[in-house]
Amino acid sequence: MFDERALSPSLQRVRERHASNALVLDCSGDFDTLPPEALDDLALLVDSISPASYPDEWIPESAPEILRRYAGGDLVVGLPGAGSVAWTTQTDPPICFVKARVEGVPEPFVEFLIAEALVEIGLDLAESFVGFFGERYPDLDRAAPLDPNSTYQLATALYAGWRGLHTREVFAEWEDEEPELHEAWSDAGRRLEPRLSELSAVVASNELDFLEATELACGAIKHGLDLPAPFGALDTYAYREHGASFAVRWTEKTFEELLD
Repeated sequence: MFDERALSPSLQRVRERHASNALVLDCSGDFDTLPPEALDDLALLVDSISPASYPDEWIPESAPEILRRYAGGDLVVGLPGAGSVAWTTQTDPPICFVKARVEGVPEPFVEFLIAEALVEIGLDLAESFVGFFGERYPDLDRAAPLDPNSTYQLATALYAGWRGLHTREVFAEWEDEEPELHEAWSDAGRRLEPRLSELSAVVASNELDFLEATELACGAIKHGLDLPAPFGALDTYAYREHGASFAVRWTEKTFEELLD
């Protein structure tokens, strides 16, 4: 199921700078969560596996079952919403997975997604929003008047935004160091700008629901784009520094205003 990916010179340099021992694997199949039968193949490629494990009280009773598996000590690689490229530090060395769904995606953007994953590994960020929210995830669940799957979607978006506050500094530095990767990052941002400029209007007119708008806005944070209210509060030093606590408070205030 896995083949080591041949990296371009740019990606080789990014890996060397940020995650020098990481494996980058092409996957013959597609997945949100890596199927159990693939884990045996994975074990042959790494020196060791240390499944993530979190306290039971971090996961609300109503949470999707996949979160219970992830927190419970099973080796769960990838969660729904992780995108076309995923990574894990539950293995030694860490692994970046390039899923089969990248077929047809322009190669410069695939290169950027791989580079982004390597940077995130190097920054030692949490592998998922479970590690980011930690004991505050039940607070987010209470703050958002949503069903469990929608709370999951919100948490995924908010964590992506927080990651972007860290990674975009690295991406901006690539203008001279890795111009092709920098251009792919910039191009993706330019494509988002027209949608962001209309975001408040389409939410107000119910053309786009709040969760979809949150995903769009949080995805734009890594590109340093201007965000309309209430999302602009997430593109701040305060969010970067206070993380999960800030995200919970933002959720409380935002839904209070939406429901007022």
